[in-house]
Amino acid sequence: MGIHEFVSEIIEQNKDTLVDVSNQVWRFAETGFQEKKSAQLLVQTLKNEGFTVEEGVAEIDTAFIGSYGSGKPVIAFLGEFDALSGLSQEGGQVNYAPVEKNGNGHGCGHNLLGTGSLAAALAVRDYLKENELSGTVRYYGCPGEEIGGGKTFMVREGLFDDVDFALTWHPGSRNEIMSMASLACYEVYFKFKGASAHAAGSPHLGRSALDAVELMNVGVNYLREHIIPEARVHYAITNTGGFAPNVVQSEAEVLYFVRAPRVSQTESIYQRVCDVARGAALMTGTEVEIDLASALSNVIPNTVLEETMYAQFEQLGVPTHTEEEQQFAQAIRQTLAEADKKVEEEVDRRLAGKDLADVISPYTPASNVFPGSTDVGDVSWVVPTAQCMTACEVLGTTLHTWQIVATGTTSIAHKGMMHAGKVMAATALQLLHNPELVEQAKAELVERKNGEEYMCPLPKDVKQYQVRDYM
Repeated sequence: MGIHEFVSEIIEQNKDTLVDVSNQVWRFAETGFQEKKSAQLLVQTLKNEGFTVEEGVAEIDTAFIGSYGSGKPVIAFLGEFDALSGLSQEGGQVNYAPVEKNGNGHGCGHNLLGTGSLAAALAVRDYLKENELSGTVRYYGCPGEEIGGGKTFMVREGLFDDVDFALTWHPGSRNEIMSMASLACYEVYFKFKGASAHAAGSPHLGRSALDAVELMNVGVNYLREHIIPEARVHYAITNTGGFAPNVVQSEAEVLYFVRAPRVSQTESIYQRVCDVARGAALMTGTEVEIDLASALSNVIPNTVLEETMYAQFEQLGVPTHTEEEQQFAQAIRQTLAEADKKVEEEVDRRLAGKDLADVISPYTPASNVFPGSTDVGDVSWVVPTAQCMTACEVLGTTLHTWQIVATGTTSIAHKGMMHAGKVMAATALQLLHNPELVEQAKAELVERKNGEEYMCPLPKDVKQYQVRDYM
């Protein structure tokens, strides 16, 4: 039996377990670093399958590593399982129907992501066992991808230092290799403290922290003209200091995301933003506390791994869909904005007029920077890393929407999840049998870093991401 037949058979044999795990994580819908039930479910599943599991790694309650086998190569599959706030939605519905007002929901499909990577780990585990081969398969349970960047903490603690290559995926609406560089990102809180006073009776005694926040935002908006065009800086006021206009606000807080193509560029812009914050404090007679809560490095793509993964994808093909699945997809697609529907066909003309992707989009090595961020970036700086996407969603659906949550428990999503597991497992086994490809991938990583060594953007004193009350 060939590699592709083997992984397909093993993953299909585990279908009931995998679908059940995915659906349970979907129901738990726990946000970043709060994923206690989801993490425990995945930990117990790994233990049931004979993996040795180390829990609470990197001093994070919901981070863990499941390992099977011994020796080289060490293969890492990256799993995520955090949900998003405010995206509660009934599964399998084609209209907006929250289960709980302002509740959580898996609007990015991480219930599928974590389980698809588990599927790959199980298949590789069985292949190593049946063929009595040397090798270690690891499942990395990575919390808080949406906020806080769990992988950055894990990389900082050296948990990937002996890994030979890492594979992951993301649910999407197309079937493709995710060849992309991304933006590094700093997540920073600026908390201003002033003095309260009666805004009419004694305003001269007050020092407004809210004024400081507003002046900081104005200053940063002027700064935008003088940073590289690829950079992104955006903010949300997380504490206005109260709701009474006749009280001078003694405290206020704003959260900033600072992004740029390289960590060094992000650091430079971050320091300038900090200067603006200090200037706002001087102008208002307030004090500012700067809290770098999280930071992510940019993704370094790896053509050697991506080409290997694409070849396996072509061999495995894509899932087929039933008439019932097509009807569901058509109904969901009717809820989408016309502009979103056109995005997919601009990427691949073969998708024009379709509701579900039924082809593999051509592989094109990364040439542009994707204007988003992911903690996969930190892994990619220390280990050759590749990612794929499989069609778990209706064409034109954007991430972080109720439509993603609604589709997340359907057979469409489950087929895409299982297929991602097959693609990743087949890629891992291809690399297992061709160690020269792994060495080429490592050499490519060194070349792409161009002499720049990995420097974790998180200072050592920043521990597990501190979830704020308003989150």
